[in-house]
Amino acid sequence: MTADDSFSRLDDDDFPAYTMGRAAGMLGTTQGFLRAIGDARLITPLRSAGGHRRYSRYQLRIAARARELVDQGTPIEAACRIVILEDQLEEAQRLNAEHQRAAAAHAWSS
Repeated sequence: MTADDSFSRLDDDDFPAYTMGRAAGMLGTTQGFLRAIGDARLITPLRSAGGHRRYSRYQLRIAARARELVDQGTPIEAACRIVILEDQLEEAQRLNAEHQRAAAAHAWSS
């Protein structure tokens, strides 16, 4: 892999670019919080060759939403479940919109 390949991967939302310490710092939380949401199966960080957790930008956005809920007084397990359901709803809405566009295009071409 060249340096150019490495830099282009930083634009990938799923590329595990952030260490646990960096991720916690960016979120303004503790490493323990990241472990807790991992234990609750909200996010599953990838592991480096040395076994260290690595987080993607997508995972950091999910963790930030969970942190917002916890900061508002929601128990961590409930916050994780809420975030999972929000993510599932967003995906369902995206798929529904795609199907509606496809149906409209089909109706238009008929």
